[in-house]
Formats: sequence, structure tokens, C-alpha cells
Amino acid sequence: MTSRRTFLRTTLSSALAASLGGLPPAIARALDIPAHTRTGTIKDVEHVVILMQENRSFDHYFGTMNGVQGFGDRFVIPAPATPSHANRSVFAQPREDDPTRLIAPFALNTAQDFRLMRVEGTPHSFKDAQAAWDEGRLSNWPKSKHNHAMAHFERADLPFQYALAEAFTLCDAYFCAMHSGTNPNRVVHWTGTNVGPNGPVIVNDYDELHADPKGHGGYDWTTYPERLSAAGIDWRLYQNMKDNFTDNPLVGFKTYRAADKATSGKLADLAERSIRTRDLDKLKEDVLAGKLPQVSWIIGTAEGSEHPSTSSPAQGADYTAKVLDALTANPEVWAKTVLLINFDENDGYFDHVPPPAPPSLDANGQPLGYAEGAEREYHQGDDALKNRPYGLGPRVPMYVISPWSKGGFVASEVFDHTSVIRFLETRFGVHEPNISPWRRAVCGDLTSCFDFKTPNDQPFFAHLPKTADRAEQARKLGGKTTPKTPDALTAPVQEQGLRPRRSTPYDLRAPLDCVPSQNVRHIDLINQSETRAAVFHIYDHNDLNAAPRRFTVSPKQVQSLSLTDHDGPYELTLVGPNGFYRYYKGDKTPLLVHLEQSRLLLHNAHPTRPLRVTVKDQYSEAKTEHYLKPSQDGDIFVVDLQLDFSPNHNWYDLVIEAEGFMQRLAGHVEDGKPSFSDPAAFGVAKLTV
Repeated sequence: MTSRRTFLRTTLSSALAASLGGLPPAIARALDIPAHTRTGTIKDVEHVVILMQENRSFDHYFGTMNGVQGFGDRFVIPAPATPSHANRSVFAQPREDDPTRLIAPFALNTAQDFRLMRVEGTPHSFKDAQAAWDEGRLSNWPKSKHNHAMAHFERADLPFQYALAEAFTLCDAYFCAMHSGTNPNRVVHWTGTNVGPNGPVIVNDYDELHADPKGHGGYDWTTYPERLSAAGIDWRLYQNMKDNFTDNPLVGFKTYRAADKATSGKLADLAERSIRTRDLDKLKEDVLAGKLPQVSWIIGTAEGSEHPSTSSPAQGADYTAKVLDALTANPEVWAKTVLLINFDENDGYFDHVPPPAPPSLDANGQPLGYAEGAEREYHQGDDALKNRPYGLGPRVPMYVISPWSKGGFVASEVFDHTSVIRFLETRFGVHEPNISPWRRAVCGDLTSCFDFKTPNDQPFFAHLPKTADRAEQARKLGGKTTPKTPDALTAPVQEQGLRPRRSTPYDLRAPLDCVPSQNVRHIDLINQSETRAAVFHIYDHNDLNAAPRRFTVSPKQVQSLSLTDHDGPYELTLVGPNGFYRYYKGDKTPLLVHLEQSRLLLHNAHPTRPLRVTVKDQYSEAKTEHYLKPSQDGDIFVVDLQLDFSPNHNWYDLVIEAEGFMQRLAGHVEDGKPSFSDPAAFGVAKLTV
């Protein structure tokens, strides 16, 4: 008898063959070549290739895509009220030209006006990026970045990018390294930090080989390629030095500047690997000859960079297709290769997810929260932004493309640019000491994006469209194109549909305890995860103009957030990684709600007064009522409920209500296995909270 699994494999293989029929041969090979599975571990990866593109935020590209944390996010952060608008969410931003009116993310619609394919960029310096982040409020984006920073593309505009994500794996919690522009983020990407001798790097000032704008000769700390050389790991940059859009950050370092003048020895070899031209044609030659290095970085041309105005999504897609064409030219090489494609920063384009960050400091220099090992994460320049956290910066797209990451998965573990170095560390054993302890704790190493054990069992559906015609059409566009700001406030819409998702390492809880007799109110931020720290953001609805408090909680640790500053009613929003959400509203009702995985505990701490509590499942709309006797004479009365979240792929959303009390608890219960995206996360974006 044919098993269900065999039937599915046969059926999906037939569908795959049909979908590959119209593809360029090299792109079809990228999907069809099976993984090399000698050990069933990361050791099977023999080549890692890294392409960093330019200046796009996650929402700007993928806010409308189904199954990711996009415009259908049900638990967006609240934003400070304006004179005209209270209870607004972060999706509703005051217009730059008229702050009494609001603007939401709006579609560019290149089918109607193809000139918008090459939409103009927005400000993206350290100063304006910090202003848009606004210490975690994200509350006045257009003022810092212009109205068209709220513009976004949709599936019809980005056929190649959407198809690439649906063929392989897309990260929806990948953040750029810092709130700044190209060179600072690229320096972190190549070295693990922006801080060191002759630093910090916060602007694009040492991005040309022979320029010395500050007179110190360049940055003077060790880069990761140098560490690879010292460990005997083969590496190379593929680029055109005359046309790389000044995107090679290594040219700003003293060692590479000295190497430029060398004619022999180690420095000359360093120069040949890093600051000499070896373009995509040579990449293909090396692949065909079986000489692809263990680690390769690709730096695109200005046209291929995907940068707003200078390039476009269509031209970037065509460049990416050429990279895939080169890497798949030799199937034996591609079977052992990982291609990582990320973006250096968001330009100024809006993203709604607050980046994990160390706590901001108050007027007295005291942290509004807690983070261990984050000392190097604060700006020490003598300017108005002194002591601001550098990052993490806004979300940017990251595609994980390989024979081990097929299937259209979304990966929701927190990553940043140092995660790429961490992946290389994990594979090749070369440690990077420049990465701060805080980043190591918070950001993963990308390994959760892969299935190294059974990669060839994963069916997928994909149709990567051809790219050359759209790229040529975009190439012919001239001048600057800035979209018209919509007159009406219209919410964007996210597509409906599930997406397979990789497991994440998170196991988080956040019960609020209220004991009126002792005048005690606090939230215990509990991280039961084995390996990953988590950043919790807390927004106080009674003072949304204040910077949110942020707590970084290490694995198997608890941090307590005191609410002693709330004499009256409290109303708080708490968000964390992997869709973790809590909303607390009440006064002195002593009800403790504690969710452990799928076990819900309700405890009435009042010594004399009983409580009637309602529990509502927002997915099924099922409602139960529970009578909680008072806890007195040393007795503790607890209602213990075992809940079943499996119908919603382990996503939960519960509303707990009692007299003078409301809490909403939402998130995902991890079991170490792949699952699916939140089935309710789609539709019209929430403009109010």
C-alpha cells in the first residue's frame, strides 16, 4: 500500500518538475540539485557565499507577503498620541508636510507607473536614523525620513524576490547592525563591530581606498577575513573595483591600504583577495573549475546593488540571478554551497518591528531596563547622540539559499549582520572577538534556518521568473521618481496563507503579580530558553511619550520589572521575539495569570474576596468561566488549565478578564520542530491599538 508520505513526495515531485519547466536552466538547477549529505551536519557545507545588497527594509519589500511578520501583525506597538489622533499604532505616522494628518504604509504599484521601480531614496545617516528609531518609539518616521519612506512594494512588483523567498528560506527577524548608513553596517558585517582604533564608524567616510578624510589613515582593528587567513581558511571577494558602489568596507582599514602598495608576500596576497577586481565571470570560472573558496563575499555593481534610484528591485533581481547562474554552473559545487543574501541597511524605509536593543539611558544616565555585556553598544562620541545604543537597526531582508534551506520557510529567530560571522564561526571554527557579549547573547548564528539532516526530503513549489526584460526596462528609466503621498489614510493589507516556519529557541513567560496588601506590583520577565537571550520591550500607555523600557534576559534567567511608579491603573504592552506579546490592564485586582507552554495557571491572591474569571481563546472564540476562591489561612487556590494549541500550529491568543482586570497573552509554543506561521496574521494593518 502506498503510504501518505510516499504519495506526497511523488505528487510534489511531479509538481516541482512542472514548475521548473519554464525556468532558465541554471536557476532550475539551484532548486533541483540535491544537498551533499556526507555527515548530516553543518560540516557538509564546504562553501559559504555572501552577497550584501543595498538599502531596503523588510516591510518595504515583504510587508504584504503571507506568513511573515508583516502588515497583518496583530500585535503592533502603540505610538504616542498626536493632538489629532489618540490610540494610534505605529502603522499610522504623522505626515512630514502636515503632522495633523496621518499616513500609513502605501503601495508603489509599478504596474500603474513603472517609474516607481526606481523610487528615490530617503535620508539614512546616523542622526536621522536615530531620530526615526526614536529610542524604540518609532513614532514620527516621516519627519526624519520623508513621507515616501512609508512606500512599499507588493508581490506583483517583486516577482523574482517573492519567488526566491518561496523557493528557499526568508528571515523575518533579521535586523541590520545599527541605525546608520552603508559603511557603518558593512564594517560590522565584516568585522563584528563599528568600534575600535580610529573609530567609531558612524558615517560613510572611509569607503574609498585612497581617501583619508580625517587624516588618521584608516581604521585599525582586525577584520574577519584576516582571521580566516590566519586560520588557513581560503576566502576571496568577488567585485569590480571600478564599479562596486564604494561598498567594500575593507578599503577603510590601514592593513588593506598598506596591502594596496605591496608587490609580494602576505600583504600582496591580502590585496589580491580583497581589493582587486575579480568579477562574476571569474566567480563562474572558479565554480566550474572546482576552485570556489571556502568563504566568498560578493560586492555588486552600482546597477546590481538594488539601491533606490541608482538601481532597482528589477536590476537587483537580474544581478542575483547572475550570481545563482554562476554558483549552479557546477552541480557538485552547488550541492555543498550556502548563499546568504542580505541588505546592509534599510535606507530610510519604514519597518514596524522595534529592533532588539540595550536599554536607553534616562536624563541621569541610568538605564531604562537591563542588558549585560552591552558596554560597547553605546555611542561615546561627544555629540547630541552620546550614549545612544547603536542598534540593532531596523529589519532588512535576508534570503538563505542552499540545498539545505529549500521549502519556502520563514525563520523568525533574531539575527543581525554579526550572525553571518557567527555562521562562519560555527562552520569553520574561527572566533571573532569583536562581537560584543550582548550581540552574541541576543542574535543567533543562522543555523536554525537549515535542515542539515534530511534536506532532500523537503518538497517545495517555486517558479523563479526571468529577470532580464524587467531589468532592461528599469535600466532605461531616467531622473528621480518620488511617489505622491496618498491623500487618504488607507491601511496596507497582508496576503492570507500559511508559510512553513523553522523552529526558534524561545521559551518566554511574563506574569504580572499584584499584591495590594504589600503594595507590590511587578512583572517577572522569564527566559526558559536554553541558548538564546531575549529582549523584552515594555510600552506604558499612560506615558507613551517616554522611551520604552527594554530588558535583555539571559537563558534560564529572570528579570523583574517593578511597577511601583504606577499608583493608579496600569496599562502596558510588552513585546518580545517570535511573536511574544502581553497586554496588561488593571488596578489592584490580585489575579496572577501564568502561562507555561500550554498550561495556564490562575491564582487569586486576595485573602477574602473571590474572583470570577473569564478565559477566551481568540482563535476559536471559545470562552470558559472560572470561580476562584480567595487564598486565606495559608491556603493557595489555583485553577490549573491544560490547553490545546495544536489546531493553530501551536500559536495561542488568550484574553483573561475579571473585574477591574484584563490581560492578553499571545505567542508561539516551540517544540523544537518546524511548524507553520500564525494562521490569523493577515489582512488589514491595525492603525489603532
